[in-house]
Amino acid sequence: MKFSAINFPCSGCGASLVYSPELGKMTCLFCASEAEIATSTLRTTADDYLATLASLTKNPEETVTKEVSCKKCGGSFSFSEKLFASHCTYCDTPAVIECIQDITPKALLPFAISQKKAQEKFKIWVGSRWFAPNAFKAYLDESKKLVGYYFPYWTYDTQTVSRYNGYRGDAYYITVYKRVGGEDKEVEERRIEWTPANGVVDVSFEDLTIGASYTIERSRLDDIEPWSTQELVDFDPQYISGFEAEEYALGLQEGFDIAKRKMESTIQYKVKADIGGDEQRVDYIDTQYLDIGYKAVLFPVWVASFVWNDKTYNYAINARTGKIVGERPYSYVKIAFAILGAVVVAGGIWYFTRP
Repeated sequence: MKFSAINFPCSGCGASLVYSPELGKMTCLFCASEAEIATSTLRTTADDYLATLASLTKNPEETVTKEVSCKKCGGSFSFSEKLFASHCTYCDTPAVIECIQDITPKALLPFAISQKKAQEKFKIWVGSRWFAPNAFKAYLDESKKLVGYYFPYWTYDTQTVSRYNGYRGDAYYITVYKRVGGEDKEVEERRIEWTPANGVVDVSFEDLTIGASYTIERSRLDDIEPWSTQELVDFDPQYISGFEAEEYALGLQEGFDIAKRKMESTIQYKVKADIGGDEQRVDYIDTQYLDIGYKAVLFPVWVASFVWNDKTYNYAINARTGKIVGERPYSYVKIAFAILGAVVVAGGIWYFTRP
């Protein structure tokens, strides 16, 4: 498919405008002119989940090649299948194209932490990793920049009604005689009296977030939460200018299946609270999901990757809160020296304190 890149020229000099997390507005890369973005509050409401599922295209997915034409230099380049914002590979001009998925993003959280601030936070985080290889700590030199991504997420709202069967356990104590220290003594022993329990529990969920990208691991998308969804703004491509942005890879229904699993622990907790008593056994829960709504949104993340011993380590920084997640590499040489040092110190203490 062919696309003509959308970009935002500066009214003063004609260079590209990009979104500035520090200023909260568009700024010119060349003359530093600024431009406000009109959309500032969220007007988008949740869409009907079941109605949307019924309307989605049922054709099997096809691999799409996105050929993009740059308005600045006239060069042609390609986007990966899910990407809809990046930069021209020739002149580095920010480029945004139309989304092609059935569901397009309706809202987003703009970047609030700049690349420079994120870089500083990441350096501090990297420096605090004990036993990390020196190559990891030297990773963020001037040539290694974090990449700003808008990742796709689903948010779900639903009212759940859960019918359950189980047992309520009430504790009581009886006096028994036990042999203690060669003597028979009275001791109190705890017992549980179990009685059947059943009922109905209602739980509301609002803006339950599920990452819809496969670019980074699902665990990273989950661990980087929370997201302040009350601060969402209506989608505007101006917020995207200067960053990478993806369409969803995880479908709407698949996302809700994951959301159900995230709801389970809360529903289980509410059921046990409803049963009451000192202990609870839950044999059966049947949950209905009513009034399901969703929003297709974009959340801002700074990402980095580091290769060590043929393994790639991926890192993500929540560009709203600064929270950093990722697996750290270990230098086994440093660990070995630390163990050796501990042994030497322990040996020295023993030597000088022996009788």
